[in-house]
Amino acid sequence: MHSDLDIIYFTLFPWDNAYSSVSLSFTREFAKHNRVFYINHPYSIKDFVKGWTHPMVKARRQDLLLNRMRYETIPDLPDVIAVQPPLTLPINWMNPGKRYDRWFEYNNRIILNTIRQVIKDYNIKNFVYLNCFNPYYVGALPKELGAKLSMYQCIDDMTEEAYTAKHGARLEEEAMRNSDLAFVTSRNLYRLKKHLNPNTYVLHNAVDITIFEKALKKPLPRPRELEGVKGKIIGFTGNINEYRLDYPLFKQIAEQHPDKTLVMVGPLNSDTYKEYGLDKMPNVIFTGGKNIRELPAFLQHFDVAIIPFVNNKLTASIYPLKINEYLAAGKPVVATNFSEDICSFADVVYIAENHEDFVRNIDRAIAENSEAMIEQRVLTSKQNTWTERVKEFWEIVDKHLVGAEKVA
Repeated sequence: MHSDLDIIYFTLFPWDNAYSSVSLSFTREFAKHNRVFYINHPYSIKDFVKGWTHPMVKARRQDLLLNRMRYETIPDLPDVIAVQPPLTLPINWMNPGKRYDRWFEYNNRIILNTIRQVIKDYNIKNFVYLNCFNPYYVGALPKELGAKLSMYQCIDDMTEEAYTAKHGARLEEEAMRNSDLAFVTSRNLYRLKKHLNPNTYVLHNAVDITIFEKALKKPLPRPRELEGVKGKIIGFTGNINEYRLDYPLFKQIAEQHPDKTLVMVGPLNSDTYKEYGLDKMPNVIFTGGKNIRELPAFLQHFDVAIIPFVNNKLTASIYPLKINEYLAAGKPVVATNFSEDICSFADVVYIAENHEDFVRNIDRAIAENSEAMIEQRVLTSKQNTWTERVKEFWEIVDKHLVGAEKVA
């Protein structure tokens, strides 16, 4: 551990997002020993106008209108200094070329100036820079700003989503090449990215045990969305998006388990579920986004938790946050066979080879649940905590800090 080092953490995921993120989870652990400056992804002018009445935007409206950065306090992390940068220009719609490059540099300067101001305001001398999956701005920190190391975290395959593939994939390659070291969250990402930087390391996602073990320790209030629900509950937590989830499988689960309720907890960032009529099915409930600390109450009332991801190039690179959260809560888990990393949990998770197998495994998982299996799941999750991941992080960083000092 380097308690003498500050961490400037620039991330794609705002601290007040509706769902948990890798960067906020790491920050909770980093903040136990280090001063952390958590820099939010900026709003573009388009984001600002479109989200004018959204609570997150309203809280920042005055500073954004005055084109100034803003310091914020994260409620459960009072020692972390959160930063909201000024507005940027919306440029992802542009085609690659000189015009895009010119406006990219303009946006980049906004974030660089924000970082410079933070360094000045807090008299930061000894620090590392970590960019979490946000190559659109300052993918690697210029040497003249004085970071001991500039690092990049890759958590998904940007080539496999239309929006991120347009510019993000190329910018991420540049960020990884220009960084002192890079982290990836899955084995497949390591294979895909290691040629970009010889100092690339696998740092899997993990779990905050102190949050999710509450589902096992004592009875929690039944969430209002589950009031009146009778029978067994099949539960999913996570982002309801377009690219990862197997919606035909969700529909098949609901149809073939009419005696059970399928509960989907997470922000609705795609309408794809409507195309399959999930919003009209009597035994399907969408709760919307929930704070990470609200999840144990839902998990406690789930009889089985599911990860029904499609099997494609995008999901082949995913090590899902939710797997260790489910296990820490002691829940039986049924998952599709979408990645090498999910298959590494085969001892404690029911891995389905097809839709029919998945549907059958739900009843099997509920029937076979036992105290011994719960204990095994929890034990597995305890090997995959954020505390352990941060230890791994510092072990890797230590090697490179020593190398950097020798060069200096």
